Amino acid sequence: MPEIALDEETIERLDRLRVDEESYDEVVSELINIYETEERTLFRGGSP
Repeated sequence: MPEIALDEETIERLDRLRVDEESYDEVVSELINIYETEERTLFRGGSP
């Protein structure tokens, strides 16, 4: 797996999103899932 460097501001933002000692991987996975769900909703919403 590639290593990704994050700046301090990004780490602080991720820390604010963490719940019950979630790992950064879990937080990022959840954000990706939310993004993909919203993308599908927008795509379907624009279809007749």
